[in-house]
Amino acid sequence: MMLPLFIESFLAYKAYIYLLFVGAYLLGSVSFGLILTKLAGLGDIRNVGSGNIGATNVLRTGNKQLAILTLFLDGGKGALAVYLGTLFTQNEFLGMLMGLCAVAGHIYPVFLKFKGGKGVATAIGFYLMLSWQLGLMVILMWLLIAFVIRKSSAAAIAAIGAAPFFAWFQDMPEYTFHLMALSALIIYKHKSNIERLFKGTEPHIGKK
Repeated sequence: MMLPLFIESFLAYKAYIYLLFVGAYLLGSVSFGLILTKLAGLGDIRNVGSGNIGATNVLRTGNKQLAILTLFLDGGKGALAVYLGTLFTQNEFLGMLMGLCAVAGHIYPVFLKFKGGKGVATAIGFYLMLSWQLGLMVILMWLLIAFVIRKSSAAAIAAIGAAPFFAWFQDMPEYTFHLMALSALIIYKHKSNIERLFKGTEPHIGKK
């Protein structure tokens, strides 16, 4: 028995959207910090410093250029997922959801047995593509806290935690709940950093 044409079209569209979600997640799962440090002959970044695959830990190798490149590429994943998601669906809300998939991919990458980074740079790229003003406010918050106390984790927690409030004040209420969920996930991934911050043992930026 053949389905009516409009039902077939609807199911095909749903399958198309699901494929885009999977693609965004796989994009986020590409661990540039790990790839770049191996290509540079620095070994496995997971054996350095905190063991994280992000730019802050890449900086602990002493290679600032590689850390900056990791930062931009990780941020680019989040931005590209939102851009392509919006382009292919012509729907900004679906583009936002695909950006979230990319951040989830960075945090839980299938290629690394779901043990990835903390998602800060990818989230900032995601924010910038949603709204450059939102992204800029998050970056400025990060820079301010990092400049004052020289601890990347504290700056990340403050900036990411403030993102939903920035979105609300920017009249983006339709995104606020999703950004709150993202902030909660990223802050949860910083639980060991939070413990060290309270103990006073969290290293300063660039230190092991």
